[in-house]
Amino acid sequence: MNIVILSRNSNLYSTRRLIEEGENRNHDIEVIDPLKCDLIIEREKPAIYYKDRLLDYVDAVIPRIGASVTFFGCAVVRQFEMMNVFTTVTSDAILRSRDKLRSFQRLSKAGIGMPKTVFTNYSRDVVEVIERVGGTPVIIKLLEGTQGLGVVLAETKNAAESVLEAFNGLQARALVQEYIAEAKGSDLRALIVDGQVVGAMKRKGREGEFRSNLHRGGSAEYIRLSEPELKLAIKASRALKLPVCGVDMLQSDRGPLLMEVNSTPGLEGIESITKKNIAKAIITFIERNR
Repeated sequence: MNIVILSRNSNLYSTRRLIEEGENRNHDIEVIDPLKCDLIIEREKPAIYYKDRLLDYVDAVIPRIGASVTFFGCAVVRQFEMMNVFTTVTSDAILRSRDKLRSFQRLSKAGIGMPKTVFTNYSRDVVEVIERVGGTPVIIKLLEGTQGLGVVLAETKNAAESVLEAFNGLQARALVQEYIAEAKGSDLRALIVDGQVVGAMKRKGREGEFRSNLHRGGSAEYIRLSEPELKLAIKASRALKLPVCGVDMLQSDRGPLLMEVNSTPGLEGIESITKKNIAKAIITFIERNR
């Protein structure tokens, strides 16, 4: 098969691993920068040119679309879909997952447990917003934040009010969530491929850091998910129609709570911790669906 990886950097670990496993299974793998594609929109003849080359030979695409290029990246994925090319993650699913508010609304409707969350349209009554999630400490998240950026732990009422007022003054939309103290700065990442959990790890933030992202100095260890955690991860991926994704959860006194669903999860951390060949699982997922 001719498989295209939509990525702006062919040297990234995740991209290199997908190339390696695809070639190991005798596929032709090509990395294409989505921002260098031209989309031809014509009646019954959708087409894509990449550096003056017509991409009419592609059998499947693996989107590795960064948050900063979501709009055009998803337009490229959508164009491939119009050309009847299989994609591991659809453009609509990527857009759903990148919109935190929209995804939380959809996940809540699906009956998935998550920290209590409040969103308002730049409300001036920040005290009431804080009280509606149970008071401080609270987590405040920018809707557009990624990889732990734009996420603030406000431990006191004054701190929470100051952060919310600052975000409101900048017209930066934010969610306010209850703080799950018993998680102790740790979370779980489950990697989903073809709707099934293929690997999981427990991540913990470095000393004094509530965010557990590995690239922020956090650590991780292999973990076997409990039955409720497995069910939550799979249910969340189905609710957002993401057959390949990373599901982040918190362990709480009332069971697992969903934090976020990532439509373009990195492979380096999960492969190194679990020793699972996630890249191969993604390639074989394509093979089963072509």
